[in-house]
Amino acid sequence: MSGSKFVYVTYIRITPEKLWHALTTPEIIKQYRFGMSVESEWKAGSTWRMYADGSLTDSGEILESVSQKRLVMSWLNEWKPEFAHHRSLPRRHD
Repeated sequence: MSGSKFVYVTYIRITPEKLWHALTTPEIIKQYRFGMSVESEWKAGSTWRMYADGSLTDSGEILESVSQKRLVMSWLNEWKPEFAHHRSLPRRHD
């Protein structure tokens, strides 16, 4: 097996509308991501960037975006070069 694979699964008791709003609203993200700010259009093909104290920490691409249903993004660690490679979530089989 080559490389590491990370899959994060979280179950949250919330409506799809409120969850989508929380995942894509900069002010709410900042509350739960230790003051980090996030920039993105949250559309498939767009980029996203996360900053801490004005410094770029993480970035990636929005791979899939279906409002209130699915958000898949690649993840690039920008602050520690040895971690700098893309991670993405596997496709969910509904």
